[in-house]
Amino acid sequence: MASASASLESATRGAKSSAALEFLKSSPKKLLINGKWVPSKSGKTFETLNPSNEQVLALVAEGDKADVDEAVKHARKAYEEGKWASMSPHQRTHFLLKIAELIDKHAEELAELETLDNGKPLFESKNIDIPGAAETFRYYAGFATKIYGETNPSDPSMFNYTLREPVGVCGQIIPWNFPLLMASWKIAPALACGNVVILKPAEQTPLTAIRLGELICEAGLPEGVVQIVTGFGPGAGSSIAEHPDIDKVAFTGSTEVGKLILQASTGNLKRVSLELGGKSPNIIFPDADMPSAVFGSALGIFMNQGQVCCAGSRVFVQESVYDQFTDSLSQMASGLTLGNPLVPGTRMGPLVSKEQHDRVKGYLKAGKAEGATAKTGGEPGKQESGYFIQPTVFTGVNNQMKIAREEIFGPVASAIKFKDEADVVFQGNDTSYGLAAAVWTKDINRALGIARKLKAGTVWINTYGMIDPMSPFGGYKQSGFGRELGKYAIDLYTQITSVYAKIG
Repeated sequence: MASASASLESATRGAKSSAALEFLKSSPKKLLINGKWVPSKSGKTFETLNPSNEQVLALVAEGDKADVDEAVKHARKAYEEGKWASMSPHQRTHFLLKIAELIDKHAEELAELETLDNGKPLFESKNIDIPGAAETFRYYAGFATKIYGETNPSDPSMFNYTLREPVGVCGQIIPWNFPLLMASWKIAPALACGNVVILKPAEQTPLTAIRLGELICEAGLPEGVVQIVTGFGPGAGSSIAEHPDIDKVAFTGSTEVGKLILQASTGNLKRVSLELGGKSPNIIFPDADMPSAVFGSALGIFMNQGQVCCAGSRVFVQESVYDQFTDSLSQMASGLTLGNPLVPGTRMGPLVSKEQHDRVKGYLKAGKAEGATAKTGGEPGKQESGYFIQPTVFTGVNNQMKIAREEIFGPVASAIKFKDEADVVFQGNDTSYGLAAAVWTKDINRALGIARKLKAGTVWINTYGMIDPMSPFGGYKQSGFGRELGKYAIDLYTQITSVYAKIG
Protein backbone atom coordinates (compact mmCIF):
# COMPACT_ATOMS: atom_id res chain seq x y z
CA MET A 1 0.00 0.00 0.00
CA ALA A 2 1.25 3.44 -0.83
CA SER A 3 1.76 5.95 1.96
CA ALA A 4 -0.56 8.92 2.42
CA SER A 5 2.18 11.13 0.99
CA ALA A 6 2.06 9.43 -2.44
CA SER A 7 1.53 12.05 -5.10
CA LEU A 8 -1.94 12.70 -6.41
CA GLU A 9 -0.51 12.62 -9.91
CA SER A 10 0.57 9.01 -9.42
CA ALA A 11 -2.72 8.02 -7.78
CA THR A 12 -4.81 9.46 -10.62
CA ARG A 13 -2.76 8.13 -13.53
CA GLY A 14 -4.85 8.35 -16.69
CA ALA A 15 -7.43 10.80 -15.34
CA LYS A 16 -8.47 13.55 -17.76
CA SER A 17 -11.02 15.64 -15.85
CA SER A 18 -9.44 18.69 -14.25
CA ALA A 19 -12.59 19.01 -12.10
CA ALA A 20 -12.04 15.54 -10.63
CA LEU A 21 -8.42 16.34 -9.88
CA GLU A 22 -9.37 19.65 -8.27
CA PHE A 23 -11.89 17.87 -6.08
CA LEU A 24 -9.25 15.39 -4.91
CA LYS A 25 -6.75 18.13 -4.03
CA SER A 26 -8.98 19.20 -1.16
CA SER A 27 -8.15 16.62 1.50
CA PRO A 28 -9.19 15.45 4.00
CA LYS A 29 -12.80 15.14 2.92
CA LYS A 30 -15.26 16.12 5.64
CA LEU A 31 -18.68 15.11 6.92
CA LEU A 32 -21.82 16.92 5.76
CA ILE A 33 -23.70 17.81 8.96
CA ASN A 34 -26.55 20.34 9.00
CA GLY A 35 -25.49 21.89 5.70
CA LYS A 36 -21.85 22.36 6.70
CA TRP A 37 -18.68 20.37 5.94
CA VAL A 38 -17.05 19.51 9.26
CA PRO A 39 -14.29 17.17 10.50
CA SER A 40 -15.23 14.14 12.55
CA LYS A 41 -15.50 14.82 16.28
CA SER A 42 -12.60 12.44 16.91
CA GLY A 43 -10.46 14.11 14.26
CA LYS A 44 -9.71 10.71 12.73
CA THR A 45 -9.37 10.16 8.99
CA PHE A 46 -8.86 7.15 6.73
CA GLU A 47 -7.38 6.65 3.27
CA THR A 48 -9.38 5.89 0.17
CA LEU A 49 -7.27 4.17 -2.49
CA ASN A 50 -7.19 3.78 -6.25
CA PRO A 51 -7.53 -0.02 -6.56
CA SER A 52 -5.76 -0.08 -9.93
CA ASN A 53 -2.45 1.14 -8.46
CA GLU A 54 -2.96 1.08 -4.66
CA GLN A 55 -2.16 4.79 -4.36
CA VAL A 56 -3.93 7.14 -1.94
CA LEU A 57 -6.57 9.32 -3.58
CA ALA A 58 -7.66 11.28 -0.51
CA LEU A 59 -8.03 11.27 3.24
CA VAL A 60 -11.62 11.06 4.44
CA ALA A 61 -13.16 11.92 7.82
CA GLU A 62 -13.86 8.86 9.94
CA GLY A 63 -17.25 9.42 11.50
CA ASP A 64 -18.49 7.35 14.43
CA LYS A 65 -21.29 7.30 17.00
CA ALA A 66 -20.76 10.90 18.13
CA ASP A 67 -21.03 12.15 14.55
CA VAL A 68 -24.12 10.06 13.88
CA ASP A 69 -25.71 11.48 17.05
CA GLU A 70 -25.01 15.00 15.80
CA ALA A 71 -26.42 14.21 12.36
CA VAL A 72 -29.56 12.67 13.84
CA LYS A 73 -30.15 15.68 16.09
CA HIS A 74 -30.12 18.05 13.12
CA ALA A 75 -32.07 15.65 10.91
CA ARG A 76 -34.83 15.40 13.49
CA LYS A 77 -35.05 19.18 13.75
CA ALA A 78 -35.10 19.53 9.95
CA TYR A 79 -37.90 16.98 9.74
CA GLU A 80 -40.05 18.25 12.59
CA GLU A 81 -39.47 22.00 12.45
CA GLY A 82 -37.55 22.95 9.32
CA LYS A 83 -38.51 24.20 5.88
CA TRP A 84 -38.62 20.68 4.43
CA ALA A 85 -41.54 19.68 6.65
CA SER A 86 -43.74 22.50 5.36
CA MET A 87 -42.60 22.38 1.75
CA SER A 88 -45.09 21.60 -1.00
CA PRO A 89 -44.60 18.53 -3.21
CA HIS A 90 -44.04 20.85 -6.17
CA GLN A 91 -41.06 22.38 -4.38
CA ARG A 92 -39.62 18.94 -3.63
CA THR A 93 -39.97 18.12 -7.33
CA HIS A 94 -37.97 21.25 -8.15
CA PHE A 95 -35.10 20.25 -5.85
CA LEU A 96 -34.93 16.66 -7.15
CA LEU A 97 -34.85 17.89 -10.75
CA LYS A 98 -32.11 20.34 -9.84
CA ILE A 99 -29.99 17.52 -8.37
CA ALA A 100 -30.49 15.49 -11.57
CA GLU A 101 -29.42 18.48 -13.66
CA LEU A 102 -26.28 18.96 -11.59
CA ILE A 103 -25.36 15.27 -11.92
CA ASP A 104 -25.70 15.61 -15.69
CA LYS A 105 -23.66 18.82 -15.67
CA HIS A 106 -20.81 17.18 -13.74
CA ALA A 107 -21.11 13.75 -15.37
CA GLU A 108 -17.53 13.55 -16.64
CA GLU A 109 -16.08 14.49 -13.26
CA LEU A 110 -18.34 12.06 -11.40
CA ALA A 111 -17.53 9.21 -13.80
CA GLU A 112 -13.80 9.67 -13.31
CA LEU A 113 -14.16 9.86 -9.54
CA GLU A 114 -16.23 6.68 -9.55
CA THR A 115 -13.68 4.83 -11.67
CA LEU A 116 -10.71 6.10 -9.63
CA ASP A 117 -12.30 5.07 -6.34
CA ASN A 118 -14.05 1.85 -7.38
CA GLY A 119 -11.96 0.50 -10.27
CA LYS A 120 -14.76 -0.10 -12.73
CA PRO A 121 -14.05 0.78 -16.38
CA LEU A 122 -14.72 4.40 -17.24
CA PHE A 123 -17.00 3.14 -20.03
CA GLU A 124 -19.34 1.70 -17.37
CA SER A 125 -19.21 4.75 -15.11
CA LYS A 126 -20.00 7.10 -17.99
CA ASN A 127 -22.74 5.02 -19.61
CA ILE A 128 -24.40 3.21 -16.70
CA ASP A 129 -23.71 4.62 -13.23
CA ILE A 130 -23.83 8.38 -13.71
CA PRO A 131 -26.76 8.55 -16.19
CA GLY A 132 -28.65 6.03 -14.04
CA ALA A 133 -28.22 8.19 -10.95
CA ALA A 134 -29.53 11.29 -12.74
CA GLU A 135 -32.49 9.38 -14.16
CA THR A 136 -33.39 8.03 -10.71
CA PHE A 137 -33.59 11.53 -9.25
CA ARG A 138 -35.58 12.65 -12.30
CA TYR A 139 -38.00 9.71 -11.97
CA TYR A 140 -38.75 10.36 -8.30
CA ALA A 141 -39.05 14.09 -8.92
CA GLY A 142 -42.21 13.14 -10.80
CA PHE A 143 -43.45 11.04 -7.90
CA ALA A 144 -43.34 13.82 -5.32
CA THR A 145 -46.67 15.20 -6.59
CA LYS A 146 -48.30 11.79 -7.02
CA ILE A 147 -48.29 10.27 -3.55
CA TYR A 148 -51.98 9.74 -2.92
CA GLY A 149 -54.16 8.64 -0.06
CA GLU A 150 -57.64 7.12 -0.52
CA THR A 151 -61.22 7.70 0.51
CA ASN A 152 -62.81 4.56 1.90
CA PRO A 153 -66.38 3.30 2.07
CA SER A 154 -67.47 3.51 5.70
CA ASP A 155 -70.41 3.97 8.02
CA PRO A 156 -72.65 6.73 6.59
CA SER A 157 -72.05 8.82 9.69
CA MET A 158 -68.30 8.86 9.05
CA PHE A 159 -65.97 10.18 6.40
CA ASN A 160 -62.87 7.96 6.30
CA TYR A 161 -59.74 8.71 4.32
CA THR A 162 -56.05 7.80 4.43
CA LEU A 163 -52.91 9.89 4.26
CA ARG A 164 -49.49 8.73 3.10
CA GLU A 165 -47.08 10.45 5.44
CA PRO A 166 -43.26 10.43 5.47
CA VAL A 167 -41.56 7.90 7.73
CA GLY A 168 -39.21 10.53 9.18
CA VAL A 169 -35.46 10.29 9.69
CA CYS A 170 -33.98 7.67 7.36
CA GLY A 171 -30.55 6.11 7.77
CA GLN A 172 -29.18 4.80 4.48
CA ILE A 173 -26.11 2.59 4.15
CA ILE A 174 -24.84 1.96 0.63
CA PRO A 175 -22.28 -0.48 -0.86
CA TRP A 176 -19.05 0.05 -2.78
CA ASN A 177 -19.96 -1.60 -6.08
CA PHE A 178 -22.26 1.14 -7.50
CA PRO A 179 -21.66 4.04 -5.09
CA LEU A 180 -23.40 6.97 -6.78
CA LEU A 181 -26.16 4.87 -8.29
CA MET A 182 -26.99 3.24 -4.94
CA ALA A 183 -26.99 6.66 -3.27
CA SER A 184 -29.59 7.82 -5.80
CA TRP A 185 -31.73 4.72 -5.25
CA LYS A 186 -31.87 5.57 -1.55
CA ILE A 187 -31.94 9.36 -1.42
CA ALA A 188 -34.32 10.17 -4.30
CA PRO A 189 -37.45 8.26 -3.16
CA ALA A 190 -36.88 9.23 0.47
CA LEU A 191 -36.80 12.93 -0.42
CA ALA A 192 -39.75 12.64 -2.81
CA CYS A 193 -41.84 11.38 0.10
CA GLY A 194 -40.77 14.21 2.40
CA ASN A 195 -38.25 12.36 4.57
CA VAL A 196 -34.80 13.47 5.67
CA VAL A 197 -31.70 11.36 5.11
CA ILE A 198 -28.44 10.39 6.80
CA LEU A 199 -26.27 8.59 4.25
CA LYS A 200 -23.26 6.41 5.05
CA PRO A 201 -21.27 5.47 1.94
CA ALA A 202 -18.96 2.45 1.94
CA GLU A 203 -15.53 3.22 3.35
CA GLN A 204 -13.93 1.80 0.18
CA THR A 205 -15.70 4.27 -2.13
CA PRO A 206 -16.79 7.49 -0.40
CA LEU A 207 -15.78 10.04 -3.04
CA THR A 208 -18.83 10.30 -5.30
CA ALA A 209 -21.16 10.36 -2.29
CA ILE A 210 -19.20 13.30 -0.92
CA ARG A 211 -19.29 15.04 -4.30
CA LEU A 212 -23.04 14.36 -4.50
CA GLY A 213 -23.36 16.04 -1.12
CA GLU A 214 -21.71 19.13 -2.56
CA LEU A 215 -24.13 19.12 -5.48
CA ILE A 216 -27.08 18.73 -3.12
CA CYS A 217 -25.88 21.79 -1.20
CA GLU A 218 -25.51 23.64 -4.51
CA ALA A 219 -29.11 22.67 -5.37
CA GLY A 220 -30.18 24.61 -2.28
CA LEU A 221 -31.80 21.92 -0.12
CA PRO A 222 -32.48 23.15 3.41
CA GLU A 223 -29.91 22.37 6.09
CA GLY A 224 -30.20 18.94 7.69
CA VAL A 225 -32.30 17.34 4.96
CA VAL A 226 -29.40 15.30 3.53
CA GLN A 227 -26.39 14.56 5.72
CA ILE A 228 -23.39 12.37 4.90
CA VAL A 229 -21.36 10.53 7.51
CA THR A 230 -18.34 8.68 6.14
CA GLY A 231 -16.70 5.98 8.21
CA PHE A 232 -16.64 2.26 8.89
CA GLY A 233 -19.40 -0.25 9.51
CA PRO A 234 -18.64 -0.95 13.20
CA GLY A 235 -18.58 2.79 13.94
CA ALA A 236 -20.85 4.87 11.74
CA GLY A 237 -22.86 2.01 10.21
CA SER A 238 -23.82 0.24 13.42
CA SER A 239 -24.62 3.57 15.08
CA ILE A 240 -27.13 4.33 12.33
CA ALA A 241 -28.69 0.87 12.57
CA GLU A 242 -29.22 1.01 16.30
CA HIS A 243 -29.94 4.72 16.82
CA PRO A 244 -33.20 5.19 18.77
CA ASP A 245 -34.17 8.37 16.91
CA ILE A 246 -33.80 7.00 13.38
CA ASP A 247 -37.13 5.80 12.01
CA LYS A 248 -35.98 3.68 9.09
CA VAL A 249 -32.81 2.03 7.80
CA ALA A 250 -32.21 1.05 4.18
CA PHE A 251 -29.18 -1.16 3.54
CA THR A 252 -27.61 -2.63 0.43
CA GLY A 253 -24.72 -5.01 0.92
CA SER A 254 -23.84 -8.53 2.00
CA THR A 255 -26.32 -10.92 3.58
CA GLU A 256 -24.06 -11.31 6.62
CA VAL A 257 -24.03 -7.57 7.35
CA GLY A 258 -27.75 -7.32 6.53
CA LYS A 259 -28.48 -9.72 9.38
CA LEU A 260 -26.47 -7.54 11.76
CA ILE A 261 -28.37 -4.45 10.58
CA LEU A 262 -31.67 -6.20 11.25
CA GLN A 263 -30.59 -7.27 14.73
CA ALA A 264 -29.37 -3.78 15.60
CA SER A 265 -32.66 -2.22 14.48
CA THR A 266 -34.78 -3.96 17.13
CA GLY A 267 -34.13 -1.36 19.83
CA ASN A 268 -36.84 0.97 18.57
CA LEU A 269 -38.36 -1.44 16.00
CA LYS A 270 -37.34 0.88 13.17
CA ARG A 271 -38.37 -0.02 9.65
CA VAL A 272 -35.74 -1.91 7.68
CA SER A 273 -35.37 -2.67 3.98
CA LEU A 274 -32.54 -4.93 2.80
CA GLU A 275 -31.10 -5.59 -0.65
CA LEU A 276 -28.51 -8.28 -0.10
CA GLY A 277 -26.45 -10.94 -1.85
CA GLY A 278 -27.21 -13.20 -4.77
CA LYS A 279 -26.14 -16.33 -6.58
CA SER A 280 -28.27 -15.86 -9.64
CA PRO A 281 -28.99 -18.67 -12.12
CA ASN A 282 -28.45 -17.79 -15.80
CA ILE A 283 -30.11 -20.56 -17.85
CA ILE A 284 -29.14 -21.44 -21.43
CA PHE A 285 -31.36 -23.72 -23.54
CA PRO A 286 -30.16 -25.20 -26.86
CA ASP A 287 -32.63 -23.13 -28.89
CA ALA A 288 -31.27 -19.83 -27.55
CA ASP A 289 -29.71 -17.31 -29.89
CA MET A 290 -26.20 -18.41 -28.95
CA PRO A 291 -24.23 -15.26 -29.82
CA SER A 292 -26.69 -13.17 -27.80
CA ALA A 293 -26.66 -15.64 -24.91
CA VAL A 294 -22.86 -15.70 -24.81
CA PHE A 295 -22.62 -11.91 -24.90
CA GLY A 296 -25.38 -11.48 -22.31
CA SER A 297 -23.83 -14.07 -20.01
CA ALA A 298 -20.43 -12.38 -20.24
CA LEU A 299 -22.08 -9.06 -19.41
CA GLY A 300 -23.94 -10.72 -16.54
CA ILE A 301 -20.82 -11.97 -14.79
CA PHE A 302 -17.94 -9.71 -15.91
CA MET A 303 -19.52 -6.25 -15.72
CA ASN A 304 -17.97 -4.31 -12.83
CA GLN A 305 -15.54 -7.23 -12.43
CA GLY A 306 -18.42 -9.44 -11.24
CA GLN A 307 -18.96 -7.20 -8.22
CA VAL A 308 -22.70 -7.10 -8.80
CA CYS A 309 -25.29 -8.48 -6.40
CA CYS A 310 -27.42 -9.84 -9.26
CA ALA A 311 -24.47 -11.19 -11.29
CA GLY A 312 -25.23 -14.33 -13.31
CA SER A 313 -22.59 -16.34 -11.49
CA ARG A 314 -24.24 -19.77 -11.92
CA VAL A 315 -24.47 -20.42 -15.66
CA PHE A 316 -26.73 -23.42 -16.24
CA VAL A 317 -26.28 -24.89 -19.72
CA GLN A 318 -28.29 -27.81 -21.13
CA GLU A 319 -26.05 -30.82 -21.69
CA SER A 320 -26.25 -30.93 -25.50
CA VAL A 321 -24.72 -27.45 -25.91
CA TYR A 322 -22.55 -27.31 -22.78
CA ASP A 323 -19.18 -27.64 -24.51
CA GLN A 324 -20.13 -25.32 -27.36
CA PHE A 325 -21.41 -22.63 -25.03
CA THR A 326 -18.56 -22.77 -22.51
CA ASP A 327 -16.02 -22.65 -25.35
CA SER A 328 -17.63 -19.47 -26.68
CA LEU A 329 -18.01 -17.86 -23.26
CA SER A 330 -14.38 -18.64 -22.40
CA GLN A 331 -13.19 -17.22 -25.69
CA MET A 332 -15.08 -14.00 -25.05
CA ALA A 333 -13.78 -13.80 -21.48
CA SER A 334 -10.16 -14.28 -22.54
CA GLY A 335 -10.56 -11.43 -25.04
CA LEU A 336 -11.62 -8.85 -22.44
CA THR A 337 -9.00 -6.14 -21.89
CA LEU A 338 -7.89 -6.12 -18.25
CA GLY A 339 -6.04 -3.03 -17.03
CA ASN A 340 -6.21 0.63 -16.04
CA PRO A 341 -9.95 1.39 -16.03
CA LEU A 342 -9.40 4.97 -17.17
CA VAL A 343 -7.84 3.85 -20.45
CA PRO A 344 -10.28 3.68 -23.40
CA GLY A 345 -10.88 0.08 -24.46
CA THR A 346 -10.44 -1.39 -20.97
CA ARG A 347 -13.39 -3.66 -20.23
CA MET A 348 -12.30 -4.98 -16.84
CA GLY A 349 -10.56 -3.07 -14.08
CA PRO A 350 -9.38 -4.18 -10.64
CA LEU A 351 -11.45 -5.43 -7.75
CA VAL A 352 -12.27 -2.75 -5.24
CA SER A 353 -9.83 -3.65 -2.45
CA LYS A 354 -7.10 -6.00 -1.26
CA GLU A 355 -9.66 -7.67 1.01
CA GLN A 356 -11.91 -8.44 -1.95
CA HIS A 357 -8.92 -9.51 -4.05
CA ASP A 358 -7.84 -12.00 -1.39
CA ARG A 359 -11.41 -13.25 -1.02
CA VAL A 360 -11.79 -13.98 -4.74
CA LYS A 361 -8.36 -15.64 -4.91
CA GLY A 362 -9.56 -17.94 -2.14
CA TYR A 363 -12.57 -18.97 -4.23
CA LEU A 364 -10.38 -19.63 -7.27
CA LYS A 365 -8.29 -21.96 -5.12
CA ALA A 366 -11.40 -23.62 -3.67
CA GLY A 367 -12.91 -24.24 -7.11
CA LYS A 368 -9.80 -26.01 -8.33
CA ALA A 369 -9.53 -28.02 -5.11
CA GLU A 370 -13.11 -29.27 -5.56
CA GLY A 371 -12.37 -30.51 -9.07
CA ALA A 372 -13.61 -27.67 -11.27
CA THR A 373 -11.52 -26.68 -14.29
CA ALA A 374 -10.64 -23.08 -15.10
CA LYS A 375 -11.34 -23.12 -18.82
CA THR A 376 -9.99 -19.58 -18.91
CA GLY A 377 -8.55 -17.36 -16.20
CA GLY A 378 -8.43 -18.75 -12.71
CA GLU A 379 -5.51 -16.55 -11.67
CA PRO A 380 -4.77 -13.01 -10.49
CA GLY A 381 -3.95 -10.47 -13.17
CA LYS A 382 -0.35 -9.99 -14.25
CA GLN A 383 -0.24 -6.26 -13.53
CA GLU A 384 2.58 -5.03 -11.27
CA SER A 385 0.18 -3.37 -8.85
CA GLY A 386 -3.55 -3.23 -8.24
CA TYR A 387 -6.19 -5.78 -7.34
CA PHE A 388 -6.70 -7.53 -10.67
CA ILE A 389 -8.29 -10.95 -11.28
CA GLN A 390 -8.47 -12.59 -14.70
CA PRO A 391 -12.01 -13.18 -16.00
CA THR A 392 -12.65 -16.82 -15.16
CA VAL A 393 -14.95 -19.55 -16.46
CA PHE A 394 -15.07 -22.73 -14.39
CA THR A 395 -16.39 -25.89 -16.07
CA GLY A 396 -17.12 -29.25 -14.46
CA VAL A 397 -18.98 -27.48 -11.66
CA ASN A 398 -21.86 -29.07 -9.78
CA ASN A 399 -24.42 -27.14 -7.79
CA GLN A 400 -23.08 -28.33 -4.44
CA MET A 401 -19.56 -26.95 -4.82
CA LYS A 402 -18.50 -23.97 -2.75
CA ILE A 403 -18.10 -21.80 -5.88
CA ALA A 404 -21.75 -22.61 -6.75
CA ARG A 405 -23.14 -22.09 -3.24
CA GLU A 406 -21.42 -18.94 -1.98
CA GLU A 407 -21.43 -15.43 -3.39
CA ILE A 408 -17.94 -14.78 -4.79
CA PHE A 409 -18.50 -11.18 -5.91
CA GLY A 410 -15.81 -11.38 -8.53
CA PRO A 411 -15.38 -12.21 -12.26
CA VAL A 412 -15.97 -15.93 -11.82
CA ALA A 413 -18.59 -17.88 -13.78
CA SER A 414 -19.49 -21.40 -12.67
CA ALA A 415 -20.88 -23.39 -15.62
CA ILE A 416 -23.23 -26.20 -14.54
CA LYS A 417 -24.94 -28.81 -16.74
CA PHE A 418 -28.67 -29.52 -16.57
CA LYS A 419 -30.84 -32.20 -18.14
CA ASP A 420 -34.26 -30.63 -18.68
CA GLU A 421 -36.59 -27.89 -17.57
CA ALA A 422 -37.59 -29.54 -14.29
CA ASP A 423 -33.95 -30.18 -13.42
CA VAL A 424 -32.82 -26.59 -14.03
CA VAL A 425 -35.73 -25.09 -12.11
CA PHE A 426 -34.86 -27.31 -9.15
CA GLN A 427 -31.14 -26.49 -9.33
CA GLY A 428 -31.77 -22.81 -9.96
CA ASN A 429 -33.90 -22.55 -6.83
CA ASP A 430 -31.53 -24.70 -4.75
CA THR A 431 -29.83 -21.74 -3.11
CA SER A 432 -30.33 -19.54 -0.07
CA TYR A 433 -30.48 -16.50 -2.37
CA GLY A 434 -33.20 -15.21 -4.69
CA LEU A 435 -32.23 -11.87 -6.17
CA ALA A 436 -32.28 -12.43 -9.93
CA ALA A 437 -32.30 -15.03 -12.72
CA ALA A 438 -32.27 -15.21 -16.51
CA VAL A 439 -33.59 -17.59 -19.19
CA TRP A 440 -32.30 -17.78 -22.77
CA THR A 441 -34.65 -19.56 -25.19
CA LYS A 442 -36.71 -18.84 -28.31
CA ASP A 443 -39.66 -20.73 -26.79
CA ILE A 444 -41.66 -17.93 -25.16
CA ASN A 445 -44.03 -20.34 -23.42
CA ARG A 446 -41.08 -22.08 -21.79
CA ALA A 447 -39.51 -18.75 -20.85
CA LEU A 448 -42.64 -17.35 -19.23
CA GLY A 449 -43.33 -20.62 -17.43
CA ILE A 450 -39.85 -20.80 -15.95
CA ALA A 451 -39.99 -17.13 -14.98
CA ARG A 452 -42.98 -17.99 -12.77
CA LYS A 453 -41.20 -20.96 -11.20
CA LEU A 454 -37.89 -19.34 -10.34
CA LYS A 455 -37.79 -17.82 -6.85
CA ALA A 456 -36.18 -14.52 -7.75
CA GLY A 457 -37.08 -10.85 -7.47
CA THR A 458 -36.11 -10.15 -11.09
CA VAL A 459 -36.13 -12.55 -14.06
CA TRP A 460 -34.68 -11.56 -17.42
CA ILE A 461 -35.67 -13.31 -20.65
CA ASN A 462 -33.13 -13.24 -23.50
CA THR A 463 -31.25 -10.39 -21.85
CA TYR A 464 -29.30 -9.79 -18.66
CA GLY A 465 -28.96 -6.95 -16.18
CA MET A 466 -31.64 -4.58 -17.47
CA ILE A 467 -32.64 -2.19 -14.66
CA ASP A 468 -34.89 0.85 -14.97
CA PRO A 469 -35.95 3.31 -12.24
CA MET A 470 -39.60 2.57 -13.01
CA SER A 471 -39.36 -1.17 -12.27
CA PRO A 472 -38.93 -2.67 -8.77
CA PHE A 473 -35.73 -4.39 -7.68
CA GLY A 474 -35.21 -6.63 -4.66
CA GLY A 475 -34.92 -10.20 -3.51
CA TYR A 476 -36.50 -13.37 -2.21
CA LYS A 477 -35.13 -15.44 0.68
CA GLN A 478 -31.74 -14.28 2.01
CA SER A 479 -31.39 -11.74 -0.78
CA GLY A 480 -33.42 -9.41 1.41
CA PHE A 481 -36.87 -7.83 1.53
CA GLY A 482 -38.53 -4.67 0.36
CA ARG A 483 -38.43 -3.35 -3.21
CA GLU A 484 -36.44 -0.37 -4.37
CA LEU A 485 -37.26 1.61 -7.52
CA GLY A 486 -40.64 2.07 -9.19
CA LYS A 487 -43.73 2.96 -7.22
CA TYR A 488 -42.84 0.24 -4.72
CA ALA A 489 -40.10 2.37 -3.14
CA ILE A 490 -42.82 4.80 -2.08
CA ASP A 491 -44.07 2.08 0.28
CA LEU A 492 -40.63 1.97 1.92
CA TYR A 493 -40.64 5.68 2.68
CA THR A 494 -44.26 6.38 3.66
CA GLN A 495 -46.61 5.30 6.41
CA ILE A 496 -50.39 5.29 6.43
CA THR A 497 -52.64 7.40 8.66
CA SER A 498 -56.34 6.53 8.66
CA VAL A 499 -58.60 9.50 9.49
CA TYR A 500 -62.26 9.23 10.60
CA ALA A 501 -64.39 12.38 10.60
CA LYS A 502 -67.88 12.21 12.07
CA ILE A 503 -70.52 13.72 9.82
CA GLY A 504 -73.37 15.71 11.44
